[in-house]
Amino acid sequence: MLLAANIVVALIALLHVYILVLEMFLWDTPKGHKAFNLTPKLAADTKVLAANQGLYNGFLAAGLFWGLYLGLGGNHIKFFFLLCVLVAGIYGAATSSKRILYIQAIPALIGLALLYLAVN
Repeated sequence: MLLAANIVVALIALLHVYILVLEMFLWDTPKGHKAFNLTPKLAADTKVLAANQGLYNGFLAAGLFWGLYLGLGGNHIKFFFLLCVLVAGIYGAATSSKRILYIQAIPALIGLALLYLAVN
């Protein structure tokens, strides 16, 4: 069960690296416009804000990778950062796009459940 939990944690971490790239580097490109349903003007006007969001997503990924790196001793760290991803996903779904619930919050919830089952 721990292997399954770690795979989900790694996938969520990689997802947040991808979100970092989209928000920090591709926000004002056709790929960024499509991913976030942006007009070119809105993307240009919010580019700095998006880069800030991307940095926060990078911190989430770093925390998850850190927990994975620590092995069994990192389970508490993985649990904490998965909770952060879950809260961010719920908040994003409530305030921005329901899609975030499926992309971010539900995978984090699955990761939390697998991690809980693995350690108990």
